Amino acid sequence: LKPCFYSLRKGGIMPVFTWEGKNRKGEAKKGEMEAVNETAVNTNLSRQGIISTAVKVKTADIKPSKAKVSTKDLVVFTRQFATMIDAGLPLVQCLDILSSQQENKSFKAVLTQVKGDVESGSTFADALKKHPMVFDNLYVNLVAAGEVGGILDTILNRLAAYIEKAMKLKSQVKGAMVYPISIITIAAVVIVGLLVFVIPIFASMFADFGQALPMPTQIVINMSDFLKAWWWLLGGSAYGAFFGFKKYYATEGGKKVIDELVLKLPVFGDLLRKVAVAKFTRTLGTMITSGVPIMDGLEIVAKTAGNKTIETAIMKTRESISAGKTISEPLAQSGVFPSMVCQMISVGEATGALDNMLNKIADFYDDEVDSAVDAMTALMEPALMAFLGVAVGGLVIAMYLPIFKLAGAAG
Repeated sequence: LKPCFYSLRKGGIMPVFTWEGKNRKGEAKKGEMEAVNETAVNTNLSRQGIISTAVKVKTADIKPSKAKVSTKDLVVFTRQFATMIDAGLPLVQCLDILSSQQENKSFKAVLTQVKGDVESGSTFADALKKHPMVFDNLYVNLVAAGEVGGILDTILNRLAAYIEKAMKLKSQVKGAMVYPISIITIAAVVIVGLLVFVIPIFASMFADFGQALPMPTQIVINMSDFLKAWWWLLGGSAYGAFFGFKKYYATEGGKKVIDELVLKLPVFGDLLRKVAVAKFTRTLGTMITSGVPIMDGLEIVAKTAGNKTIETAIMKTRESISAGKTISEPLAQSGVFPSMVCQMISVGEATGALDNMLNKIADFYDDEVDSAVDAMTALMEPALMAFLGVAVGGLVIAMYLPIFKLAGAAG
């Protein structure tokens, strides 16, 4: 399926067609035309006295579905769509209304293509599947389950609630990292600024003293000289290290090693583990509640885990289930998931309320993530302040030591 060029009009969005034909004199003509469909193009050409010989949609190099569609846009679309379906509006009419009202041009193009595919006889899920950059496997599978079960509006509401909670969880982790990254960045800028611009002034002043400098002062001056002379080497090394890490992480083995190490980090590793548990239970619980088979659900959850170690544990669980085991047994054996989670899942399996139990675990771990973020922030604040004070204060003190020594000798 090739993407199309679209023309924005006040009433919505229309595809652009290229056409070839002959006029009444038999002369070959060709051009482009904005129209709703091929029939409209042929009708317009006939009015102009042109008999069309070929009409086709003008294709573009970039698919609209590859353009950015924010999570907020997706949530709003899903909520509105669910409300319209619940009100009894036909599927195509819902898509037509929502695409015409969509402010995001890329999303509008995607929805127009989805509408066209549905009008051509595709199921809604199949039409969404053609745009994986916008609608992931989880979204498509839940919609498919809703279509089969005749509860599309309910499924869409669940999807919107799930996306909102997933977005909140992600923003919590990002918010927790903003503070330490900001402090470290400021500290690095201040230290580099002192070493490059301030320390050389002190060094030239101390050169006139004619005596040996204290060791801390000499070390700082040497650092300044090295940074000024070899800044390109340090910058190149930092870039090389970052690029090398990125390439290594892109490999299967590298991703496995690094993701496993990340989960073992003090404080931060515990936070990521709780985030992973909340995401796993919320996603699987939503899918089971919506009627998606558990084997399909586990495969989708594994692919969206975001951590190779957790993905491997989930896929092993899936293999064990196909061999006749319960979910809780292989999860407990993996050592990745907390024992409490495995026990609660076991109870859910035994009582036949696995979906409810998974959602309860997700709610619990959402609160745990809140607490972990607060604890990590409280722990980092004094540590970062101490680091900033020692780093910057150490440089300042080292520069004033010769002055104190000179003042003492003069006294």
